[in-house]
Amino acid sequence: MYYGAIEAGGTKFVCAVGLENGEILEKIRIETTMPEETLGAVIDFFRKYSLKAIGIGSFGPIDINRNSKTYGFITSTPKKGWTNYPIVKTIQEAFSVPIFFNTDVNVAALGELEKGAAKGLDSCLYITVGTGIGAGAVVQGQLLEGFSHPEMGHILVRRHADDTYEGKCPFHKDCLEGLASGPAVEERWGKKAVDLADRMQVWEMEAYYIAQALMQYMLILAPKKIILGGGIMKQRQLFPLVRQKVKDLLNGYLAFPEILDNLEAYIVPPALGDDAGIIGALYGAIRVAEK
Repeated sequence: MYYGAIEAGGTKFVCAVGLENGEILEKIRIETTMPEETLGAVIDFFRKYSLKAIGIGSFGPIDINRNSKTYGFITSTPKKGWTNYPIVKTIQEAFSVPIFFNTDVNVAALGELEKGAAKGLDSCLYITVGTGIGAGAVVQGQLLEGFSHPEMGHILVRRHADDTYEGKCPFHKDCLEGLASGPAVEERWGKKAVDLADRMQVWEMEAYYIAQALMQYMLILAPKKIILGGGIMKQRQLFPLVRQKVKDLLNGYLAFPEILDNLEAYIVPPALGDDAGIIGALYGAIRVAEK
């Protein structure tokens, strides 16, 4: 029996078919255009297989409340054509199998827990720092959610003393996403992040914002592993800067060996690389099929 996985992004959909052990057998990329065209190609891909369940990790905001009238919808996205779109219903009508549905960052956290950097643990935090900033968390083996999914990219952080940039977020200006996302870096410094690799001032400021967020997440959730992914975190010079600033900010408050002595193994890049999301969606399908 096969399981389907969809990583639904604003620019591309990644679709895969895999087995119960998490092995991916086939994977394709489909450009995100209008829903009918994109999902038509998604459905055509999966029709070759007899699927037991499908897992979807989607860009958002999305409605994951099963008691809501708009459960399974991509809701207030600015992506043209996708606002209030019933993605779960569309897929379910095509295949009549159980559907797992959550955010792209939550499924990435699940992927890293099941087969990546947090394998063997029952909690982790996955944060993507790229075009936007989002985070997903697994707590005691379950994805963290309440009335909705977490929106950790929009927490408020203290402004760096040398930062006069107003912030990129259209809702909050200088929240974490507004100050530390890829578009914020580019607008503040006048170049893309990849072209600023040798500008230490850029990465010191970036680390200052990311470290503040990590400190808050650590104090609130106490995750057993923090995984930092996304395009900005491919600038690997950021990792030692972030770790040091986290240590400075905590100032010895969390007196645990993994925090005091081994941050290199606690704050890490994704072991699954860019496949964390699609592998997490696959494990989501496996989980929902078992219910």
